[in-house]
Amino acid sequence: MADQWPRWWEIMTEGLGAKLREVRTAKGMSLRSLAQALGVSASLISQVEIGKTQPSVSTLFAMANRLGVSLDELVGNVPTAGPSPVAPAPAEPDASTVRRAAEYPVIEMENGVRWEKLASVPGGPADALLVTYQPGASSSVEDRLMRHAGVEYAYLLEGELTLQLDFDTYVLGPGDSLSFDSMRPHLFVNHSDTIARGVWFVFGRRPQNETLPVAPGAASQPAVPASAVDVLRAMERLP
Repeated sequence: MADQWPRWWEIMTEGLGAKLREVRTAKGMSLRSLAQALGVSASLISQVEIGKTQPSVSTLFAMANRLGVSLDELVGNVPTAGPSPVAPAPAEPDASTVRRAAEYPVIEMENGVRWEKLASVPGGPADALLVTYQPGASSSVEDRLMRHAGVEYAYLLEGELTLQLDFDTYVLGPGDSLSFDSMRPHLFVNHSDTIARGVWFVFGRRPQNETLPVAPGAASQPAVPASAVDVLRAMERLP
């Protein structure tokens, strides 16, 4: 069954079963009650806990929500033990905890797309990005559909943005959100005469993007990114 899942998802959920069982038992929740709360079979939860299968993205989020823990606690390195008996002393925040608005690393595409890297845990499962599209800008300089490893989530803050996903087209406005497997060919375009800005989260992209082709006509390490794939590669080298 593991062969049905992309390699990046297997890497991201490695050790999930043991962590899930640890959290579930600490919460005093039976396997059957968790399965009923999620609307799945108890056998599926059991298979996940013993490492014989991986849950879908939606099931994983539902697990974290039902157990009252963060996604990082299930798939990352955040300890799930109780609170420390001694409160930690105040410390100067680093970029993975608090990143001030003036400190965001920025990458700009020549066609008017600005990517700002928000605070994120180094080596964590996701990138958090603030993306701004100028009027007429698109996620590929040549307006070609691109793809990259991972699962993409976004929330549009302002403006209007058009998403072409496979053969479907969606027009997004303020307050609209989206999610899809980023290996599906896609392109974002701002056809309006005002800027479009939103927050993006890309999960599980790291293992495979280095092997994907760069945008047509771009160098292997372009000085100015020509597509979203180039930007995501460059994000790896940012603090």
